[in-house]
Amino acid sequence: MTAADIERVSEIRVRGWQFAYRGLMPQPYLDALDVAKDAERRRARFSPTARDGVVNLVAERDGEIVGWAAHGPYRDDDVRTGDAELYALYVDTAQLGSGVGRALLEKSVRQCFPHPRMFLWVLKENTRARRFYERAGFRADGMEEPFEAGGVDVPELRYVKEPLHG
Repeated sequence: MTAADIERVSEIRVRGWQFAYRGLMPQPYLDALDVAKDAERRRARFSPTARDGVVNLVAERDGEIVGWAAHGPYRDDDVRTGDAELYALYVDTAQLGSGVGRALLEKSVRQCFPHPRMFLWVLKENTRARRFYERAGFRADGMEEPFEAGGVDVPELRYVKEPLHG
């Protein structure tokens, strides 16, 4: 991913949230998501040299960005465990089921091989995403936390893949 990709990545992310989380999060919260604001926040944090350990990947099809994933060190407050985390994976809604998400996930997992485990968080009620990750060898590990969306707590489950080498 380059800085020039940020606007398209933000579009994919925001539209992905609005599609995937419809009925799982308050609709006013989803309706208020804004591509330009997301891109502004992303630009402020973007580092092409990944000094913070965050790796952003994009998938292209016919010269157009159709997916985005980000991974890096597992975030457990200020504690670094040596594990990896998939922070995000979103695909253009027109490309769902086309293999783009699987390719991005496989690339992220391969890049995290030095780590013993890879974690991710997924909305408890997002059965489509949960099945996707389970088919890729991830499993729920029993950890659950609320994600606050528009004043409503939406439960997230933590998934893990271990070992990454298998």
